[in-house]
Amino acid sequence: MTTTNTPPKTLWLGRWGFVLAATGSAVGLGNIWKFPYITGEFGGGAFVLVYLACILAVGVPIMMVEISFGRRGRGSPIDAIRRVVHESGRGSFWSIFGWMAMLCGFMILSFYVVVAGWSFSYLWKMLSGGLAGNSVDDMAAIFAANNANPFTLGAWSTLVTVLTMFIVGKGVQAGIEKSVSWMMPGMVIMLGILIGYGAFSGGFADAWSFLFSFNTEGLSSEGLLAALGHAFFTLSLASGAILTYGSYLPDGHSIARTTFSVAIADTVVALMAGLAIFPIIFANGMNPGEGPGLIFMSLPLAFQAMPFGTLFGILFFLMLSMAALTSSISMIEATVAWLTGSKGMTRKQASWGVGIVLWLVSTLAMLSFNIGADWSLAGRNLFGWLDYLTSRWMMPLGGLGMALMAGFLLRNEIFREELGLSRAQHMLWLFMVRYVSPLGIVLIFIDALGLATLQVGTQWPWLLALLVLVTVVGELASPRLRHQAS
Repeated sequence: MTTTNTPPKTLWLGRWGFVLAATGSAVGLGNIWKFPYITGEFGGGAFVLVYLACILAVGVPIMMVEISFGRRGRGSPIDAIRRVVHESGRGSFWSIFGWMAMLCGFMILSFYVVVAGWSFSYLWKMLSGGLAGNSVDDMAAIFAANNANPFTLGAWSTLVTVLTMFIVGKGVQAGIEKSVSWMMPGMVIMLGILIGYGAFSGGFADAWSFLFSFNTEGLSSEGLLAALGHAFFTLSLASGAILTYGSYLPDGHSIARTTFSVAIADTVVALMAGLAIFPIIFANGMNPGEGPGLIFMSLPLAFQAMPFGTLFGILFFLMLSMAALTSSISMIEATVAWLTGSKGMTRKQASWGVGIVLWLVSTLAMLSFNIGADWSLAGRNLFGWLDYLTSRWMMPLGGLGMALMAGFLLRNEIFREELGLSRAQHMLWLFMVRYVSPLGIVLIFIDALGLATLQVGTQWPWLLALLVLVTVVGELASPRLRHQAS
């Protein structure tokens, strides 16, 4: 059997370099911004429990697949997947999932830098005293005014783009690994400080009960699907980031242990964010289910009422800005790796070249909030289309494709060698990646596209029967597929 495992020019200095970088990619605004408010919307502790189960059932198996593809193929998503499928005797068609992942990451970043710009702008407003207001409506007006000015909003998104390209342009070790080595610990320290304050704020007991009291009556079928979807998306799966970072992972480091380290760190940061935010919300008599406005409208108002509120507000938005930056770094790395590996460009040329294109596209997305708000197609502006196409089509399809390739189409020996699991562990991983993870992604896909209204609480026997049926059919079909691949 021919192996494709040719070391690239650059590797992480150690396993923790990968863990910190991948955790930085996974954490992002999804954990500190989105996780607290969807936990509030869907009932607290019961949602957290289901979310953790979904991380194990869907997120971890697929992340192991992506890291295996990356380390085996040693390249960008396009190059790595092409090399691995060729090793299994498959045609180049399957590298379409590499193209999809790389394009998906670029498209996400095209609107993500605008959202990340909100974090940086609010950090500046907190430093300069620009977040003065007496009600949530006042804070909503500040948020709307911030978006209505294309020059202000564009300047902040441009800053995020420049910082991202500067760090990526310095390289894997000197740029990405060195940056996340202080940004990630810095984020955790700031979260710890905020949690320490929350412990004496008067709302900590309520926050703890809210996050860790498993009252299943508060969890709807919609909440179950939200937990499943967030578990998949929070780990940056199918966007090229984890696969590309995996290509820099040295041989000899356990992919399974590394994956669990990232998943645990990602989950711990999400829970820490909840323990930092909810005590402030409860202590000020606010609703934890405020939705997306929880951080940009409710929290600034709470900071004003707190002793040393300005200081804690600065710490919070500094942490949010660093989380946004670590994610943006990861999402552009796949494109830069492809240009340097396949097109012969230097890293600086690739970084700043991609940065110019990113700036142009993100500027158009930014205009969706102001002068381009009426530029729409089928009811969506450019910002909305970028979000819709990536989150509802490209990421689910990409994750499903990688799971099915690893489970059915490619040689088992490749993943046995890369994962290094015991026989029992490998069989469990194979079952999860063949059947459980794909079924979870299909449920996300069906719900997100509105093809059916899923009542998971009452339809679980049918879902279990479907899993059994798919397992039987898959096991009957897999020998033929394996024979074709050999």
